[in-house]
Amino acid sequence: MNLALLLLSSNTLVHLSAVDLVIIVFYFALVLGIGLYLKEQANTGEDFFMAGREMTAWVAGLAFLSANLGSLELMGWAGNSYKYGILAAHWYWIGAIPSMLFLALVMMPFYYVCKTHSVPGYLKLRFGEGAQTISSISFAFMTVLMSGINMYAMAVVMKVVLGWNIHFSIIVSSLTVAAYVALGGLRSAIFNEVLQFFLIWAGALLIPILGLIEAGGWSGLQAKILQNLTELHVANPGSYTHLWSTLGNFNANPMGINWAGIVFGLGAVIAMGYWTTDFLVVQRVLSAKDLRSAELAPIIGAAFKMMVPLIVILPGLLGLALLRDPNTGGLIRLVPANLAWSDAGQAQGLHGYDEVLPLMLARYCGPGLLGLGITALIAGFMSGMAGNVSAFTTVWVYDIYGTLINKNATDEQKVRMGRRWTVLGVAISIGTAYLAARAPSIMDYVQALFSFFIAPLFGTVLLGMLWKRATPAGGWTGLLAGTLSSVGMYTWVKLDPNAVRYVALSMDAQDQAQNMFRALWCCLICVVVTVVVSMLTKPKPDSELKDVVYGLTPIPKVEHVSIFHRPIFWAVVVALAFVVLQIIFW
Repeated sequence: MNLALLLLSSNTLVHLSAVDLVIIVFYFALVLGIGLYLKEQANTGEDFFMAGREMTAWVAGLAFLSANLGSLELMGWAGNSYKYGILAAHWYWIGAIPSMLFLALVMMPFYYVCKTHSVPGYLKLRFGEGAQTISSISFAFMTVLMSGINMYAMAVVMKVVLGWNIHFSIIVSSLTVAAYVALGGLRSAIFNEVLQFFLIWAGALLIPILGLIEAGGWSGLQAKILQNLTELHVANPGSYTHLWSTLGNFNANPMGINWAGIVFGLGAVIAMGYWTTDFLVVQRVLSAKDLRSAELAPIIGAAFKMMVPLIVILPGLLGLALLRDPNTGGLIRLVPANLAWSDAGQAQGLHGYDEVLPLMLARYCGPGLLGLGITALIAGFMSGMAGNVSAFTTVWVYDIYGTLINKNATDEQKVRMGRRWTVLGVAISIGTAYLAARAPSIMDYVQALFSFFIAPLFGTVLLGMLWKRATPAGGWTGLLAGTLSSVGMYTWVKLDPNAVRYVALSMDAQDQAQNMFRALWCCLICVVVTVVVSMLTKPKPDSELKDVVYGLTPIPKVEHVSIFHRPIFWAVVVALAFVVLQIIFW
């Protein structure tokens, strides 16, 4: 179906056939059925919040990746690759693979030995209730904001592709997620995430395959992007298809960043913080049945993570090459979502960055295929919602309710409270969905949240694990200083745009570049404050640090297995594949 005709003829890009509707309705019924089936297996706290710690490496690994494979991946990064080109792929490679392997080989054995229910729970063991309180409240706040992003993203798909009411779409998706997570807890979320993983790939592969055929392969795609951007007089049009070669100067690429921001701000701080301390993803790995499975799960996730740019970054690049304005023949003009959603923006036929994927979906999918593609998107968004809601509920019950409100809560009370707060967490997320709608790009909004909460948390956790001299006072003051400094820098730039030259080292820095440098600075501030305060205060005795600090914690060895079953072997294989990808797309 010709996209130009669709844009000219109707505000709705496509209309669902009966087959499409059956596919979508069947999916909603299936996920609710899984929740009902697993309800009887979620009666204890360990079952409801940690899935009984009996998942295999493959189930835990796919759920680990699928919990992250929501709107961030599908719509947010398609929009960001349209905005920044292939530089967006850094969030999948340098911004994921080293961190996932570090989690598997260094931090996962430690988490597994501690048997913690959450990262804030670890901070309580290491630093006391001060650090736990700060991290649990900030994490709970972040997860409901992130859940709202998934709701908003799903509503955008329904609005752009089908013309459905955005409020109706938010309500339907939120009620479904609230039902199956409240019924089956983490076990239900994990099994649905594995189902959603396969649905996402089955539906989302249509766009890159058909798009590459139309563009004439990778070389044809590069040529079309270069031609289109040159016609629009875009600076450095060739930089949109190169990963590293344009990062020598801030003004040589569309993101306005250099290699230091990518390597240190993204790779060493944001990525390490997210993949090793964000309880949303760590919780899935903690559900593994034994240590070897817990170590293999992130490695399995990393192997699939390297392939995800095929279904999320490539659609954005295809948009740069193929989405043509029916009136001018040039690229469809994509603008910030708040303008596109306005009456003036819609009247002019303007689209926001986050609408690239729905536009490409409408371009290639007919009856049946459209239902599969939309179901894949819905699966991704609901996976993201469920992941954030289940993580929020666990942190609320164990680290806020069980620590600050009712320290003597029974296991039955915690499960009951978990079900109630699952529903309440979804309700709060509905409100945050409308905050996400005000952001120019979903991923700009998300990465700002990570720089506020994840970057300083990583500094605190890492020092707590590796340095026994770190004190409780140092832990909570460092975490608080890092979080406040990040929010402060963000506010400073919003009030005075010229401040970006100090925060991101360049006036050319775009939103993502600012996020990376802000994360780097706040993590360094967290570490410095923690070290200084720790040196001035009394540390815990070694006897209280057993099982919470490296050097004082016996790490069990993985049972004797062949080389092909050892986590370290597959970690090396994944690392080599990662290096090859960097060279290919240099």
